[in-house]
Amino acid sequence: MKELIRYIAQSLVDHPEQVEVTEIEGEQTSVIELKVAKEDLGKVIGKQGRTARAMRTILSAASTKIRKRAVLEIIE
Repeated sequence: MKELIRYIAQSLVDHPEQVEVTEIEGEQTSVIELKVAKEDLGKVIGKQGRTARAMRTILSAASTKIRKRAVLEIIE
């Protein structure tokens, strides 16, 4: 999951070396935190949050396959 989000985020931003992804795992749910450079934040969120929503949808589909819930948090 973590690698999937890192790959998508690095493809979107201008400064891929500043993309940080951390995963906090629980029993049923894992929280994936995405941190990018301040000037790239708009690219990751997208117009009206569409890009962020699409990333969450992909993450949800991938996490369903392994029967674990995953939540994406974008940190400023």
